[in-house]
Amino acid sequence: MARTGRSRSSKFDTTSARPQAHKEIYVYGLNPVTEALKSITKIRTLFVYRQSASSLRALIELAESRSIPVKFVEKDFFDTRFDKGHQGIAVAAVPKEVLDIDDLIDRAFAKNASPFFMVLDCIEDPRNFGAILRVADAAGVDGVIFQSRRSAGLTPVVYKASAGAIEHVNLAEVVNIKHAVALMKERDVTVIGAEADAPLSLWDVDMKAPLAVIVGSEGEGMRRTVKEMCDALVNLPMKGTVNSLNVSVAAGIIAYEVMRQRRKMEGRG
Repeated sequence: MARTGRSRSSKFDTTSARPQAHKEIYVYGLNPVTEALKSITKIRTLFVYRQSASSLRALIELAESRSIPVKFVEKDFFDTRFDKGHQGIAVAAVPKEVLDIDDLIDRAFAKNASPFFMVLDCIEDPRNFGAILRVADAAGVDGVIFQSRRSAGLTPVVYKASAGAIEHVNLAEVVNIKHAVALMKERDVTVIGAEADAPLSLWDVDMKAPLAVIVGSEGEGMRRTVKEMCDALVNLPMKGTVNSLNVSVAAGIIAYEVMRQRRKMEGRG
């Protein structure tokens, strides 16, 4: 469904190497840093552009209240490490914990009788990944599952693009998406794939039962073997001449259709 070109590489691509659990990761930008400081994330250092210190006083005080060291640095510190949008503030943090797939499913069912999962099949653009995490947080998705290979991973750009939402979404990183899908189907989760040429419209499918929605990669869509595991494939009805949407936009439309159907079932309009 959402087939787009990949982002151009840039001098900042070196920040996108997949972080290891024992190492630290930079989170930069006002909203991502604010959410990181408010969360249980282990923050090792807060970096503040010296000339912006007065306008960032609230975050500095929040860091100090958590006994987090604050370092005042020059603009070059940010410009040589991050893409645009750093806003003169960053933290060095322990990367977000990802859950085992079984644990993620168990937590979702413990919280919600009809959980909603989002599965990312080889989403390689970190900005799309981050934008999908914003969607997941906004729409109350109970868990996002992504593959360890051919995936953007949890990089600084993903943290930035999520605008802090990454701190509030349960994540599972798996070796094989198909294994994760099989586990969900064992729990009677309906699996729906988003595909541009699917025979069914998004509006034709009941999404009120336990549900997993799969969105495919920017260039190729879902892989054939993943597509074959779906209980249904759906398209987004379109009137325009362009026959596809950015994957994060498509994910947002689907997530809000799920939310609309469930609110209607609950009598909330």
